[in-house]
Amino acid sequence: MVKVKFKKLHPNAIIPKQATPGSSGFDVCLFNENPRGLSLRPNNVALAKTGLSVEVPKGYEIQVRSRSGMALKESVFVLNSPGTLDSDYRGEIGVILYNLSEDDRAFINGERIAQLVVCQVPEVEIEEVAELSDTERGAGGYGSTGK
Repeated sequence: MVKVKFKKLHPNAIIPKQATPGSSGFDVCLFNENPRGLSLRPNNVALAKTGLSVEVPKGYEIQVRSRSGMALKESVFVLNSPGTLDSDYRGEIGVILYNLSEDDRAFINGERIAQLVVCQVPEVEIEEVAELSDTERGAGGYGSTGK
């Protein structure tokens, strides 16, 4: 079992939790110093604060992903999805939200704004080479394997 530690930066911040026992993501909630929460106008971007910092074990990351219902029903999603929280980051967790809808969207403190998924990250060694091995696909990309 992997242990991830969260620290409340404000007593009213909410520790992430799974919506159901089978959920891979942990819902994270808005915490804004402004008691009115956060307002996001159409076609605008905002950094939504959570009032939390995190300690992710070495060899892991947390991916910040959109909540599917909010993306489908409201056209509001995590802009850089998945965002990454690295194991050496200790600052406040922020979520970059984008409102693709035609309506203003107001978020209240305590509202679920994204999900956090813990993922293992392999150790990787980078090697510069003069040549790469051949494959059937080769350099074909951007639709080269079919429709």
